[in-house]
Amino acid sequence: MAQQKTCFVTIGATASFSSLIKAALSAPFLSALQNHGYTNLLVQYGQDGKELFDGCMQQAKATVNSSGIKVSGFGLDKAGLGKYMRQAKGGVKGAQEGVVISHAGSGSILDALRTSVPLIVVPNSELLDNHQVELAEALAEQEYVVHGTLSGLPQALQDAEKLRQRQKEWPPVNSGVHRQAKGLKGVLDEEMGFLD
Repeated sequence: MAQQKTCFVTIGATASFSSLIKAALSAPFLSALQNHGYTNLLVQYGQDGKELFDGCMQQAKATVNSSGIKVSGFGLDKAGLGKYMRQAKGGVKGAQEGVVISHAGSGSILDALRTSVPLIVVPNSELLDNHQVELAEALAEQEYVVHGTLSGLPQALQDAEKLRQRQKEWPPVNSGVHRQAKGLKGVLDEEMGFLD
């Protein structure tokens, strides 16, 4: 039996991000998961996304069946997303470390960074007054995350696998010159408007 390896996709709790759900259930992305040894795809589709998730699953049925990847989804979990991120972390016996793919919401990003699991951040371009792109770019520049796009999810998955290896090296990828940068706290303070 192969070791479990989970990709957890979350769109957060407040805004719909149907494009990310569609991209995660697309044939190219499912193929990329299979090529990187993933066994499970878990999608948090939000409070109004069940119909969309079910429709995408119908369209992707043949690809899902041929990939051998177990795909499941859920709406919201009032207990939070921590247990799903830990599942992607792979700390359970017989499981490999996977990846989290998230919208660029600061809460979801912080949860994934606390869990220390490779993170692909995909900004939701459909939002008004969108600061998600700046946050994703700043965190990717400091090599905390991979900045992904909807059309580039397969490449982002490959980049996340490389980031995983670099994060395990010494010195850490975000040391040295990166210490002079604002850091995660500085980026989040700036995004939230807490300026000195």
